[in-house]
Amino acid sequence: MSSQTKTIDISLEPANNKRLASLCGQFNEHITQLERRLNVEVKNRGNLFSVSGSNADVSSAITALKELYKSTESDQLTPEKVHLLVQENKMDIEQPVNDDSTVIHTRKKIIKPRGGNQQAYVKSIPKNDIVFGIGPAGTGKTYLAVACAVEALQSEKVARIILARPAVEAGERLGFLPGDLSEKINPYLRPLYDALYEMLGVERVEKLIEKNIIEIAPLAFMRGRTLNEAFIILDEAQNTTPEQIKMFLTRIGYGSTVVVTGDITQIDLPGHTESGLKLVTKILKNIQGISFTQFSGADVVRHPIVQKIVSAYEKHSKS
Repeated sequence: MSSQTKTIDISLEPANNKRLASLCGQFNEHITQLERRLNVEVKNRGNLFSVSGSNADVSSAITALKELYKSTESDQLTPEKVHLLVQENKMDIEQPVNDDSTVIHTRKKIIKPRGGNQQAYVKSIPKNDIVFGIGPAGTGKTYLAVACAVEALQSEKVARIILARPAVEAGERLGFLPGDLSEKINPYLRPLYDALYEMLGVERVEKLIEKNIIEIAPLAFMRGRTLNEAFIILDEAQNTTPEQIKMFLTRIGYGSTVVVTGDITQIDLPGHTESGLKLVTKILKNIQGISFTQFSGADVVRHPIVQKIVSAYEKHSKS
């Protein structure tokens, strides 16, 4: 620690050995993670904690400790939960936001957008016809889009949810894959399914799919349709061609919302094919009713190593 450090002592109440054990984690792994992420030193004896570091880091660590201890009242802490809470605290310091209007309520869980970009993204969805969420893996683009779709369906703002994703790995020629159309496209829609299962439960999702209230619509088979009163999500849109994304965006009908997500740094299109997503950011940027949210490495809410990888690639692309 440098000579410019300060130390603050806090007492976590009520003193409860079981909760304190959950807070610290096995072999103190949660405290070690906190120290590493926030560049502080944490010592404790029972419920008395001493935090040393720079002013901002100590303040952030104390806030995180209090929030983590509060959560032990109802939850068993895991390294992932510690990471998410520390990340949220860092975002709130970097981009001060305190807005409960963006909290999303679904059947199985309540989802709170983390940081300024996620909150701006969620706020923009009910206000626009078409919303683009662009940025690296792990920033919550797809997950939050699915959450907003589920909330809109539950509150009867839309009659159905339509999920689409380009199947680039198969060149959109899905014939050689086994099964019917849904089974062929399912592997490509796995992240969307996982989010739906988490928010609605597996049985409920399966019933909604049977009734066609949740529809799997491979991008290659959407030509000629007009989609009314639907919440339509196009995931991995960086892998659409300019013609495909134009075709998709012109499917929107009355009472519908479209959310398009993608990462223009991870384009899998063959050869020198231009990304449709990259092109629309230039063509559609000043149209009323269309919103763009740009995420960065700072918004990553997955494992901390993912954030470091994304940040390293961002620096490399600028050099």
